[in-house]
Amino acid sequence: MRTLKYTFWQDGEFYLAYLNDYPAYQTQAYSKDELLENLRDMLTDLESGEVPFVRKVEEMAIAS
Repeated sequence: MRTLKYTFWQDGEFYLAYLNDYPAYQTQAYSKDELLENLRDMLTDLESGEVPFVRKVEEMAIAS
């Protein structure tokens, strides 16, 4: 099992969120449980290779 960080907020009756590794792709739901299910589905789609030109955030080390 792996863990991923996500960012979420509530706007009126909706919960909105994105996976921190993929901030360009957002989802929304009426409940937190539905939101987490949507995030899991979105991750599957993004990692499947079916979505073209997926943008991802990564880190790099720079010597000072």
